[in-house]
Amino acid sequence: MKHHDQVADAFGSTAAAYLTSPTHASGADLQTLAEAIAATPVVATPGVPTPRVPTPRVPTPGAIVLDLGCGAGHASFAVAPYAKEVVAYDIAPPMLATVQAAAKERGLANIRTQQGAAESLPFDDHSFDWVISRMSAHHWHDVPLALAEVRRVLKPGGRVLFIDIAGNEHPLLDTHQQAIELLRDGSHIRNYRADEWLALFTAAGFRASIRERWRIDIEFASWVARMRTPEPHVVAIRSLWAHSPDEVRARFDVQEDGSFKLDALMVDAQ
Repeated sequence: MKHHDQVADAFGSTAAAYLTSPTHASGADLQTLAEAIAATPVVATPGVPTPRVPTPRVPTPGAIVLDLGCGAGHASFAVAPYAKEVVAYDIAPPMLATVQAAAKERGLANIRTQQGAAESLPFDDHSFDWVISRMSAHHWHDVPLALAEVRRVLKPGGRVLFIDIAGNEHPLLDTHQQAIELLRDGSHIRNYRADEWLALFTAAGFRASIRERWRIDIEFASWVARMRTPEPHVVAIRSLWAHSPDEVRARFDVQEDGSFKLDALMVDAQ
């Protein structure tokens, strides 16, 4: 099975769990996304009238937003009230079906879904005012190619906000982090460090900065249940935590039940 197929298969079977997951359905980062879309004027398009600059938390009627690797749609739901249109884009059709149903239930008629991989965007050049992505890029097969596509479909002056789990600067810590992520989910590729993200965006032609950093509590039982992690892998993760060096357990705040903390970051690029 190719990696793209593996991602689609893994998340296609867990779509409902991600919709109801407290870890994914809540967080100050969703508020940040909403406020950014609401407070930023739409990029002018030749021949199209530009709406006046809105005040924060007031809808920006003309903003067109791409939610790249939308998953169960939480980022799309957060920004839809402040945009003209949100395209929820994901590789897993069952995720998109989940988004469609939830958007209809919430009365968010300006969300539409489209299926595909991050590295190949079926959109015209300069189509979007914003591209956002939340907790998806660590599954992407080719991040540089995906970012090149993001730059292509953004309007000149368009903005990007990416949110993801951050890798660790210390090799010892990073090795353990990537190992537990891969054991839990075979479609995982890499949690990139902040400096790696900045280098990737710069190489793609963006000006980028780290806007925010924070920590996320991971409750172990629901974390592995949500991904339907095979029991031998669950045992392996517990064993890896149990036998990891003290500084690893301290950095990730590993608890007796296997729960722990991960770092997250938000990249702001233009």
